[in-house]
Amino acid sequence: MSSATDKFKGKIKEITGKVTGDRRLETEGKTDQARAKAQEAVDEVRERTRGVRDSFKRKRS
Repeated sequence: MSSATDKFKGKIKEITGKVTGDRRLETEGKTDQARAKAQEAVDEVRERTRGVRDSFKRKRS
């Protein structure tokens, strides 16, 4: 599942928790959103690392 989908689902849980007064669901939604943001950061670092690696490969050739 994409991190955008996870963030959306987390936001829905958070809002539902607020509306219904379910603090556990609200917190779970916030946690899901934070996890999705962390995954996006990991993916971004991975992409940048690939870019750096590829630039070194081109320079060697």
